[in-house]
Amino acid sequence: MHDTLPPTDLCRLLGCRLPLLLAGMGGVARSELVAAVTGAGAFGFLGMVREPLALIEREVAQVRARTGLPFGVNLIPAATPAPLLREQVGLCITLRVPVVCLFWDVDRAVVERLRGAGITVVHQVGSVQDALDAQEAGAQALIAQGVEAGGHVRGRQPLAGLLAGVLAAARVPVAAAGGLADGRDVARVLAAGAQAAVLGTALIATHESFAHDYHKRRLVAARAGDTVLTEDFHVNWPPHAAVRVLRNSVTRGERGDPFGPAPATGRTVIGEEEGRPIHLFGTDSPLRSMTGDFEAMALYAGRGVDRIAGVEPAADCVRRIAAEAAAQLAR
Repeated sequence: MHDTLPPTDLCRLLGCRLPLLLAGMGGVARSELVAAVTGAGAFGFLGMVREPLALIEREVAQVRARTGLPFGVNLIPAATPAPLLREQVGLCITLRVPVVCLFWDVDRAVVERLRGAGITVVHQVGSVQDALDAQEAGAQALIAQGVEAGGHVRGRQPLAGLLAGVLAAARVPVAAAGGLADGRDVARVLAAGAQAAVLGTALIATHESFAHDYHKRRLVAARAGDTVLTEDFHVNWPPHAAVRVLRNSVTRGERGDPFGPAPATGRTVIGEEEGRPIHLFGTDSPLRSMTGDFEAMALYAGRGVDRIAGVEPAADCVRRIAAEAAAQLAR
């Protein structure tokens, strides 16, 4: 009987021991969290969507200073200005980042450029059609993201049905994402054929995550019914990009119409991060480096949020979930 989870083909592709992946959450998944998760045997993605090159270079260097194990970078072509995206991809190639995860629209040229440089490409998808498109473009692994996921949600299908459809269509390893927060969740998707489970919300509620303590406290206090899928947080993203967040004054309509005309002075500023304004209805979630009205920001959370009992070290979280899943599968 295993007291931990055996590696899968996806583990071998990525170079990790446990079939658990840290979601590449923008802002939150920084070097401290990625290194902690990776050191515990899982695989971590740095969430670098739209980040400046200097930050990406610094975060990659800091992961490497903390661990010699492989890790990845998450980029989102559809939400990134084209010149910055070209530079981000070029930097990942220059830095010899081992793995890049892509999300949202399938950008064939980006996949081909990364593959041509010898980088392993993982693509997160929300439908069977997206999975087929990503695979055809050259993705070497897929993440099937169910509608239960926190943050930006690509599709509208519950994970169980989507995972079955993607597994039937895919020739490459498939991981599962969406509302997975404990060992029972992980065991369920592994038993269904996924080669790894992706953890997001559960790893925001850790000491090493770059989320602000306000966000972490809200996650610990929340129940599954406290999450809502909404397009209210949309600044800087393509249209009709829904996010799953905790209900707040914005989702209750108390802060005005997210799609109404902006005041003459421009968008309402509700916070600041090192001189950068944080806008009402923006996609920024509260980070350690921010000040402002956190309650009105995007408090990303998946449907598994009610199974988060407290804030803990990330390595403990990974090991606990792996042990719970192994015990569940052994039964």
